[in-house]
Amino acid sequence: MPALPALRERQIKAAGHLNAAMSSIRILGSLIWDEDHKKAFLKSGSLPKPQYEAVDLKACFEHVKDARQLIENKGVVGEWLTRAAESIETTALMLGARGTAEFFTHSSKLYGVPTETLIDRKTRVIDLARHMDDTLNGLDVTNLVIDGYEKFIDAKEFAERLRIQLDYHFDDARPAIKLVSDIPSKALAGSKRIRINKDAKFTLRDVDQLLQHEALIHVATTLNGKRQSNFPLLGRAHARVTEIQEGLAVFAEIISGAMDPRRFRRLADRVIAIQMSIDGADFKEVFDYYRDCNNDPEVAYDNTRRIFRGGVISGGAPFTKDMVYLNGLLRVHNFMRTVVKLGRADLIRLIFVGKLDLEDIPALANLVSEGLVERPKYMPPWAKDLRFLVSYMSYSGFLNQVKLPGFQAYYENAISDVPELWGALG
Repeated sequence: MPALPALRERQIKAAGHLNAAMSSIRILGSLIWDEDHKKAFLKSGSLPKPQYEAVDLKACFEHVKDARQLIENKGVVGEWLTRAAESIETTALMLGARGTAEFFTHSSKLYGVPTETLIDRKTRVIDLARHMDDTLNGLDVTNLVIDGYEKFIDAKEFAERLRIQLDYHFDDARPAIKLVSDIPSKALAGSKRIRINKDAKFTLRDVDQLLQHEALIHVATTLNGKRQSNFPLLGRAHARVTEIQEGLAVFAEIISGAMDPRRFRRLADRVIAIQMSIDGADFKEVFDYYRDCNNDPEVAYDNTRRIFRGGVISGGAPFTKDMVYLNGLLRVHNFMRTVVKLGRADLIRLIFVGKLDLEDIPALANLVSEGLVERPKYMPPWAKDLRFLVSYMSYSGFLNQVKLPGFQAYYENAISDVPELWGALG
């Protein structure tokens, strides 16, 4: 293989430092709350006063500094690495400011806020969240599916059904499945293992959702990124790539048919709750909002904790990460519609070479063409065979021209006296 240009050599070394910087910190692991706060709050209503373990950020800052000395901000690859360096440095600053308003300042820089507009300068994720909340509020999901939508299975059967799918899609690289009792949620997924709460109950839809969201997106892009010997940074989930990772995962649920209304509304509620806190709502007020949504105080507490971890309990300074699911969905969906319209559907598969932001695509396309980034090995079926996706995106692109209010007014009048059939949906 011919020698690499000196610029690329420096960029590869810089990416190595950024990879090391990211490996020295844990974002969510640094925001954990003691379970005693939950017990006390649910028993007496006393607001949590979380204490965070000290984090050593020195190595992270040093690696970022070393990387910057190697990065020449020339061309799209240099710009990609510069953005990554800024993201990792801001993440470290955020972790150093836990429990203060400054935490929110850094979180907003990394993940945004719900009232920001997208690149069209019109679309806001808070508007999507409110639209989904209004549309799905009061929907009776039991009438949406015939024959046992809520057929429950135990953790053992869930694990076995999931294992069959993982064997098919990942072969020897599949994550191990472990039944455990020490996790707060139903399941936690990583590239090496998926932990399943042995006491939890699941539905068949849960199998599809975990497969499509966690395995075929998060696990797949991690494994693909780790295969990039020149740029293993692509296997790291630093904050700047989180939005597209989660947006792609939600899109995968939709395009594969794994999404359901209750999950979509949960994602919308997260955005609304973040905006409530930004507007000044404290922990108790956001908890009350969530309790009204699902009537389960333990679930309401866990959802509220997600918003306030690292931030200020009295309100005004939340952790804004949970808005990335819907904001990322908007960005991913519109990117795919656009590249299909432009005849560049080939760029859709580029998203799977590792963990990246859409702004990074020009850089990575150049690196692929130079042989410095490998094509993705693991992808969901809809990305391996793009025929359905391209057909769907071509059609959905036309829907922007359709004026829904006219259709809605017509059918609202036409069906006003039509009897309900086989159970009302509302």
